[in-house]
Amino acid sequence: MVRLSEADRITEYNEQMALAAFEQALAGLSDPRRRQGVRYPLRTVVVTALMSMICGCDDAEAMEAWSEANAEWLETFLDLPHGPPSQDVYLHVFGALEPRAFNEVFQRWADLVSLRIHGSERHIAIDGKTSRGSADPSTNRLAIHTVSAWLCGEGLVLGQLKTSDKSNEIKAIPELLSVLSISGATITIDAMGCQREIAEAIIDGGGNYILAVKSNQPLLHRQVQDTFVELDDPRHRALDETPRPQAETFEETTKDHGRIETRRVRVTRDLTWVMSQERWKGLSFVAEVTRERVLVRSGKIATEKAWFVGSGQIGSAERVARAIRNHWGIENELHWTLDMAFNEDRARHRARNTAANMSTLRHFALSIIKRDPNRKLGVANARKIAGFKRDYLVTLIGLATEN
Repeated sequence: MVRLSEADRITEYNEQMALAAFEQALAGLSDPRRRQGVRYPLRTVVVTALMSMICGCDDAEAMEAWSEANAEWLETFLDLPHGPPSQDVYLHVFGALEPRAFNEVFQRWADLVSLRIHGSERHIAIDGKTSRGSADPSTNRLAIHTVSAWLCGEGLVLGQLKTSDKSNEIKAIPELLSVLSISGATITIDAMGCQREIAEAIIDGGGNYILAVKSNQPLLHRQVQDTFVELDDPRHRALDETPRPQAETFEETTKDHGRIETRRVRVTRDLTWVMSQERWKGLSFVAEVTRERVLVRSGKIATEKAWFVGSGQIGSAERVARAIRNHWGIENELHWTLDMAFNEDRARHRARNTAANMSTLRHFALSIIKRDPNRKLGVANARKIAGFKRDYLVTLIGLATEN
């Protein structure tokens, strides 16, 4: 009998504790399969799929290969009565699994993590993304469109909902908000989500909002613009005229990718010119963002403006500016990473619920990798290291399940 060293015993104990806790996090997930003929427990399939996804496996075939390569280790903590699951097992399970039920398991974990990180001081960005590879022209099946809630600054997906197309984001956002813990949080959404019902849902949930305003809300858009036109009006006003609104300004300049960008943010709480303000629950300020970009080599200048409405006592113009800019982290850190590090746009899982559940699996894996405070590599290379070094995989799982 081989006696383990103290270090080996500690390593084995850490593995068992981390993996047991991780498996427990999925214990509430109900099995959609009929009991007759089931060869693999649901938790076995989901846990191995998630670990293999962390380790760089983007499809069911790769998951099967990873499971076979790690079968001896997996048998020490998972029930594998017929050996490691095959790709057919993964496809069958994720095709049958109810997407909302699987997403709820992920959301419960994400909510606990996010509340531990920030308490109620959180900035949540909401945006949608289309998984282009999930479309199937031969059956006229549209690509799935997913609306995600992203915890800015932490790289954590708090939740997601699948919609049939981008236009249905308006219906999906309130539904997503209803299952998130948003009390005390600032919610930022692009112009698609600038809807009175969404603003009301955020306020009713105890949060505050910053919403981009464009021509899809023509009356509000014009009135916010008029506010800043009045602010810039230099003429002397008579005593019986409405005073010019006052604004706080924050400006910053950055140089990157061969261009110099200056951003000026002006915030005013004077809503005199926003005649429709009572229709927008909680509305307390409006903001204007002016971006001027100068290409260093050519000297060409491009200027654009954007307008926003917000609620609550959010503080200074600088804080508003940070929230608006950080919102786009959901594009760079989530959507771009899913495409580049997880090959989401090239994923071809289409049958039944497979595409939606694989999307949740990718979000879960990405959030777990982002939890590593000592990670020095990009997400794609971190996935490779997790596949090469089992102790790193166990470390990530331990970080994901620690209380």
